[in-house]
Amino acid sequence: MRLGIERFEDRPPSLTNKARLGVLSNSASINADWKQTWQVIDKMRPGSIQALFTPQHGFWRDAQANMIETDHGWHPKLEVPIYSLYSETRRPTLEMLESIDWLIIDLQDVGTRVYTFIWTMLECLRQCSEANVSVLVLDRPNPLGGCTIEGPILDSLYQSFVGGAEIPMRHGLTMGELALLFQQEEQLDVELHVVHLEDWNFNRTWEHTGRHWLPPSPNLPNLRSVKLYPGQVLLEGTNLSEGRGTTQPFECIGAPFIHSEEFAKRISATLGDEVRVLPTQFCPTFDKWAGLHCEGVSIHIVDADKFRPFAFTVKALEQILATYSEFDWIDPPYEYEERLKPIDILFGNSGLRENLGKVSFQALIETQNIETWRTRTASAILYGSDDRYFSY
Repeated sequence: MRLGIERFEDRPPSLTNKARLGVLSNSASINADWKQTWQVIDKMRPGSIQALFTPQHGFWRDAQANMIETDHGWHPKLEVPIYSLYSETRRPTLEMLESIDWLIIDLQDVGTRVYTFIWTMLECLRQCSEANVSVLVLDRPNPLGGCTIEGPILDSLYQSFVGGAEIPMRHGLTMGELALLFQQEEQLDVELHVVHLEDWNFNRTWEHTGRHWLPPSPNLPNLRSVKLYPGQVLLEGTNLSEGRGTTQPFECIGAPFIHSEEFAKRISATLGDEVRVLPTQFCPTFDKWAGLHCEGVSIHIVDADKFRPFAFTVKALEQILATYSEFDWIDPPYEYEERLKPIDILFGNSGLRENLGKVSFQALIETQNIETWRTRTASAILYGSDDRYFSY
């Protein structure tokens, strides 16, 4: 398999010759030789980079948690500005774009709707359309693979910076495919090119790529956390700890009011053989319940092909709601949304908050309009267009 940045290095599109370039990336954007994208481009085209742009968590991926904005900076080697797109603005301003002809985007996504990198890309596409700046996406694999989808398609009434378009929670697309979908559906007048992956098997997850996993943000440090994230991220809309502030973010569920042995027994009775939970105790150093003793469960994936993280977390929430009166949904603000409940913009609608414990589990996790999703994405699919088929 070869990444978009590596194919760009082999044969850069002639359209970018002598162009003034901006690069949206972070320090996880590396090639097979462990060189960062800006280093590769600067070596190929010395002096061509006029500005760097960074998504949430900053250029060095060091900013923790949500709504922790990062400052603009300066790159001493390139002698160009570093513009944070998770600051007072989530899209590049016209002034930021005025010195460039092409914006090159190379970010490692994690295959989940609420991860903000894809929405930073969408904001860039929108603004580049206004500024007459062309966009080149250097594609990377979806670490969860390209076939399985989970969760309801986002209701447009619940759009936010953790969901800027109507896609499922686990969407099955690469950054390049998403860029094409966004351009088509919003009819963006922007010149967009995608440097495809070479020999990416859309049926496989990250482990099968043979590449090292470099965390794109602090709280997705390993592939276990990435595989759990499409479900566990729902806990951010509750008063439960998802493990932020511990060494196992998104790999546990806990709170001071939970009894670990009891909860482990209750949830284990609902699970198949693809996942196991163990009683655990922890004390977060920051975020929810910081400095307080929590009990709960740690989550252990046994069969990743069968495991469905979204379904798992909804099951866990069902058990907690039925057992602990202290459980609650938290109030805004959350990710720049001041009005809607965080759980609603995370889930994609108000259904989980309003119906948990009242309707069937299957009704809660169903991905509505899966056939519509297949139809919508057909013209944006870059890999396996003849035999790629989305399923639950």
